[in-house]
Amino acid sequence: MTTITRANLAEAIYAQVGLSRNESAELLETVLERMSAALEAGEAVKISAFGSFVVRQKGRRVGRNPKTGVEVPIQPRKVLAFRPSHVLKARLNPGLAISRTAEDDA
Repeated sequence: MTTITRANLAEAIYAQVGLSRNESAELLETVLERMSAALEAGEAVKISAFGSFVVRQKGRRVGRNPKTGVEVPIQPRKVLAFRPSHVLKARLNPGLAISRTAEDDA
C-alpha cells in the first residue's frame, strides 16, 4: 500500500492541469490552507463526490488506563471527522450496490 503525499498531488496537478511545477505546488498549498482555516474556524468542508470534513466537540469524560485500571479524566477536545460521500463509497465497493428486495419490504 502506498501513501499519496503533497508532492504526489502537486505532480498530478502539474501533469493534468498544465501549470508549472511551482504553480501546481502553490495551488495545492492554497487549497490545503483554505481547508485548514475553515476547519479551524469550525466550518465544515464539503467536497462534492468525495466527502465532508467536520470538526466535532468531544466532551469531558472518564477514561481508564488499560495497564493499571486507574480512572483518568479526559479533557474536552475537538476532533476531525471525515464522512465519505455515497459516490466515493460506491467507487471503493463497486459490487456492493444497495438493492431492495421483496424481503426488505416485508
